[in-house]
Order: sequence, then structure tokens, then C-alpha cells
Amino acid sequence: MSSDVRFTDFKSDKQPTWCPGCGDFGTMNGMMKALAGTGNDPDNTFVVAGIGCSGKIGTYMHSYALHGVHGRALPVGTGVKMARPDIEVMVAGGDGDGYSIGAGHFVHAVRRNVDMSYVVMDNRIYGLTKGQASPTSRSDFETSTTPEGPQQPPVNPLALALASGATFIAQSFASDALRHQEIVEAAIEHDGFGFVNVFSPCVTFNDVDTYDYFRDTLVDLEEAGHDPNDYESAKEVILDADKEYQGVMYQDEQSVPYHEQHGVTEDMSEIPDGAPEDAMDLVREFY
Repeated sequence: MSSDVRFTDFKSDKQPTWCPGCGDFGTMNGMMKALAGTGNDPDNTFVVAGIGCSGKIGTYMHSYALHGVHGRALPVGTGVKMARPDIEVMVAGGDGDGYSIGAGHFVHAVRRNVDMSYVVMDNRIYGLTKGQASPTSRSDFETSTTPEGPQQPPVNPLALALASGATFIAQSFASDALRHQEIVEAAIEHDGFGFVNVFSPCVTFNDVDTYDYFRDTLVDLEEAGHDPNDYESAKEVILDADKEYQGVMYQDEQSVPYHEQHGVTEDMSEIPDGAPEDAMDLVREFY
């Protein structure tokens, strides 16, 4: 940990190829500022990304990183944290990557309470594949592949997290730079799985969930006096389909992360030479 790190230290020398105005720029800047603001540095940070526009983020950030396969970023992040519980693990993804093909991994990472942050860039559209409805698209959102809308309710990732036993649930807006940074910092500092769903507008393929829409509709829970430690209050906010919220919705202050529950406190990445004792006997038994 270092207090001398600036957020620019997390910038790589690769130039983003996102569309001009993409919300992922603001999301990534907030992630870098949050990592620096919590005393982390590139040498003790591991960023895992999935597939989609958000999947490029590991290339644009200067840290240890792995660009995984579609929907499988969280298992990789879990493995990194189990092998190296001493480093900061941040997983990044999109609404398609995380709430569709990766939904099963999302549920289990949440319930295990792995000590890492998960930042999801939710633009309510598949952007990289040129504008199809995603799991969080509105039921009447018209696209080239759903001309009359998906005709099914959108996934509520916050409710899915709560039902899976989440200990930290938050939502932010990529354009609200300071609040976004504060919320991601809180997720990083949480002892357990810190989940942040980020409204990250797609300016190319989504002309409904725009910057102006979120600026006009967002309700900041901190300003509203919401108590994130109150489970029933958190549930009420999370299940409120009539409003868009920003802030920490729920946090369990008594959370114990997965690796501590199971006594994993040391570097497990170094594997001794040779097969474990009796391993060959086990192999012969089955083969």
C-alpha cells in the first residue's frame, strides 16, 4: 500500500478505442481514482475483465491484468484472491457479460463473499456487437433484433445480489465523477464482495438510457438519508422499480470474507515441486 500513488499511475500507454462519449471512460477513471485513493498501487492490484466493451479495461489500466472469456471474469478473480489474498482484486464487466452468460458465476461469487470488488458497466445494451438488447434492457426497448422490444422484464442485478446473500450492494453513475469514485472506494474497502452496478451510458446504440435521462432521474441515497446497514430499507430501495438510485444500498458491517472463513491467509501461488502426497494413488484409482 502506498499514499504516494496517483490515479494516473494506473493508466497504461494504450489509448482506449471506445466511442467518444462512452460512459466507460468515466467508469474507468473512477476505478483508477478509487484504487489510488484507497492506498493501492499497480504492483499490488490485479484487474480481471470479461468480454464486451468493458473487457478492454484491463488493457487500458496499468496493473496486473487478465482479459478472460465471456462471463468468466469472476471465477478468475476468485482464483487470484484465493492464491494471493494479500493483493487487491478488481473485476470489471458489463451487463451482458455479468448478468447473462456470467449470471451463474455472479450468484456464487456473491454468496461466497470473496474479498474483491466487482464493477459492472451497465449500459442496458450489447454495444460491442452493435446494439442488441441486453439482460437489463427495458421490455419495450427496440433494437434491430428486437423490433418490438425484448418483451420480458429486465434483470434486476441488485435484487439478484441481495437474494444471493450479498454483503455490499451499490450503484453509481459514470458521469458523477466524485460520487462514483466514493462508491467504488467503499466497495474496495469492504471486507467481502463489493458489488457496484454503474450506469455507463452507450451513446452509440442506446438513445433511451442517456446521460440526460440519468441526470434527471437519479436519486442519491446519501442525500435521501438512506441507512445502508438497514436490510429492510435496502430491500425496499432495491425492489423499487419506479426510481433510479445512486449510492450504497446495503452493507453488512459484520461481513467476513471467504478466504478468512477458510483460513487462507498466506500466499498460495507457490506450488512445491512434485505431486502432492498420495496424488498418484488417487489417479490410479480412477484411471
